[in-house]
Parts: sequence; structure tokens; C-alpha cells
Amino acid sequence: MKPFRALWRGLRATAHVLGALWTIRTELGRLTPSQTELVVREWTRRMLLILGVELVVEGTPPEHGPLLQVANHMSWLDILVMNAARPSRFVSKADAEHWPLLGSLITGAGTLYLERGNRRAAMRMVHHMAERLELGDILTVFPEGTTGDGRALLPFHANLLQAAIAARAPVLPIALRFVQRDTGEPHPAPVFVGDTTLIGSIWATLNADGLRAVVRYGEPQHDQGRDRRAWANDLRADIDRLRAL
Repeated sequence: MKPFRALWRGLRATAHVLGALWTIRTELGRLTPSQTELVVREWTRRMLLILGVELVVEGTPPEHGPLLQVANHMSWLDILVMNAARPSRFVSKADAEHWPLLGSLITGAGTLYLERGNRRAAMRMVHHMAERLELGDILTVFPEGTTGDGRALLPFHANLLQAAIAARAPVLPIALRFVQRDTGEPHPAPVFVGDTTLIGSIWATLNADGLRAVVRYGEPQHDQGRDRRAWANDLRADIDRLRAL
């Protein structure tokens, strides 16, 4: 019966995405920022229900910006899970823009795209992020730069932290985990790493039983004189500690 349930989930999820694209096209531009955040949060929570993913939020989500959130990265599902906990504007690798359906969706939600390996593009992104922070936005980055397998954190790239330093904005470490609801052990279904394709990861998630997404918030912190590399190392240690709690 699992394939039939997965197919039903997939059909409902596709319809939900298409409905969101219509909303983005016809309504989102007329909403206030707070109304937009509410629409995004409720839409993503509904999507998690459709996918059979239970959301658990630990700690205190931020009420307002300016703020730069940093989190570990395991899956295409990370953005949905974090928006269900507290909507924000994401900084993502450029190829996510071309994901089937999801790319159009996260683009419509205001995602900023970064071209990896392009130094000039990275510098422009830092300036753009600093401007958005100065306007009071909440931004989210995945400083590992790519998805990991969830067992250990990859090294953190420090470049984008320069935006928080320039804007004198705090940074909030966040730990993400996907676990078995009954045991608390890591759940492999949403992991999008190595030879796993996006479609394969989505199909595994649609087939999953007892999948729980845990979003654990740390405490916001300022640079306190640290350069971006030292700050990145400290944030990595904080997220690793939050993951182990």
C-alpha cells in the first residue's frame, strides 16, 4: 500500500504547489510583509501535513529582524521546515532555482540565489544581504554550502557572515534534524546527498513513515569583535551542540 499512499501524497503536494504558484502570481504582491509571512507559514505547515511530516519546534523563534539565521543543511525539505517554524528570506545555491516546481515556489517566496564559485557574485550577495538586514529582514543561510548526511557537520563557509558584521545584525544558530517519531533516531528519507537525486529524495519522503522534523533554535549573538572565520567556527560548534541536545 505504501506506493499508493506515496502517489496520493505526491498528487496532493503537486496540487498544493500549483495553488501556491497561483497565489504568488495573483495575490502576494498586494499583501503586507506580515500577511505574506502568515501565508507562507500556513502554506508550508499544510505541505508538511500532506507529506506526512510532523513538525517539532524547540526554543524560541525570532519575532522580527534584522537577523541572520544559520542552519545545518541536509535536504530540499529544510526550507519548507524552517518556513513552517518561522518564515524568512533564504539565500540558496543558484541551481535550486531550476528544481521542478519547487524552484518556482521558493523563487516566488523571495529566495536570493548565490552562484557558488563566483567571487564577484558572492561579494554582490554580501552587499545585498547587508542591505536587506539594514531594512529589518530575517535572512537564512546554510553555511555548509551543500547538503550533508546528517551525521556530522561539514565545514562552514564564512563569507556570507560578513553581511551580518557590516549591518551589525545578530546571528541565530539553528539545528535541523529529521528523526523517527517513535525512536528519535535519524530518519534517512529526506536526506539529499551524494548520488541521491532530487526526485529520489522526494519519493523516499513520500514513502516515509513516522517522519519528524525538529527545528531547534539557539540564542542570537553578535560578532563581539570576531572576524567572520572565527565566528563561523563558533557558530558551527553551537549548531553541533544544539543537534546533540
